[in-house]
Amino acid sequence: MARILTGIQSSGRQHLGNILGAIRPAIELSSDPKNEAYLFIADMHSLTTIKDAATRKENVLATAAAWLACGLDTEKVVFYRQSDIPQVAEMTWYLSCFTPFPMLANAHSFKDKSENLSDVNAGLFIYPVLMACDILMYDANVVPVGKDQKQHVEMTRDMASAVNYQMKQELFVIPESKISEEIMTIPGTDGRKMSKSYGNIIDIFLPEKQLRKQVMGIVTDSTPLEDPKNPDTCNAFALYSLLASESQIVEMRQNYLGGNYGYGHAKQALFELILEEFKDERIRFDALMQNPENIEKLLLEGAEKAKPVANQVLARFKEAIGY
Repeated sequence: MARILTGIQSSGRQHLGNILGAIRPAIELSSDPKNEAYLFIADMHSLTTIKDAATRKENVLATAAAWLACGLDTEKVVFYRQSDIPQVAEMTWYLSCFTPFPMLANAHSFKDKSENLSDVNAGLFIYPVLMACDILMYDANVVPVGKDQKQHVEMTRDMASAVNYQMKQELFVIPESKISEEIMTIPGTDGRKMSKSYGNIIDIFLPEKQLRKQVMGIVTDSTPLEDPKNPDTCNAFALYSLLASESQIVEMRQNYLGGNYGYGHAKQALFELILEEFKDERIRFDALMQNPENIEKLLLEGAEKAKPVANQVLARFKEAIGY
């Protein structure tokens, strides 16, 4: 049996790109009885950028609610909040003392902002060590990540291997990254990858009026209503194709090529499709957000399941280094 670990950013609400590219694949992976899955909300990581307490707490609740609304079964998965396991912060200090400065200086998370060091806090610099401890603390075998996160798993492997070598014992399980070529890159409303940092998301859990406004904001060209349009270069068609049935896609393509069909019509069809596709998820999400105590209960129960493993690994490491 493989132990799989996935971290979930809580820097904002989960959007359509998160759902199709991460949430649904992770839930499917965790449903395999051959796997033991640990999923956590990385609220300590979010402190590097979000300093407002109320915003951070709201993001955690909304992130957990999105996963639960999409069908995550907490009976099959250890689902917890990172900050409910303070042992990870302690272990981060110990591991940071074994981690060379050049390794951290080479991390993408630091290099991307290193031109303006006044914007870089110490937490951002040692971010890879905390991420490594998130993984190593649970003896994870497999870490599903996107291509942009592959470096962090490689750094985790390097840190763990160096400690094992220096201590002359197998203190840490060396994890493998799982990068699925099948995981979709979901286009945002402007055609770039859908991302909170780009402000081009579609939040399927918004009230209908606000959701429709996001969908209608999809960037399209200025082809007149009566003219044929190219579906293969249209953001609205690309998003519609990710959710629609084969027959619906064929019909929409014909509408584009036939003319007298505007982008507004296509966006309205996409909006209606989102409402239909995520009808149940939207209901469950609203119910969860109206009863945050239920979310808290599930997260705390998950933390209690995670703590025995965390304590065991931390104790093993501390003993080896003389604490």
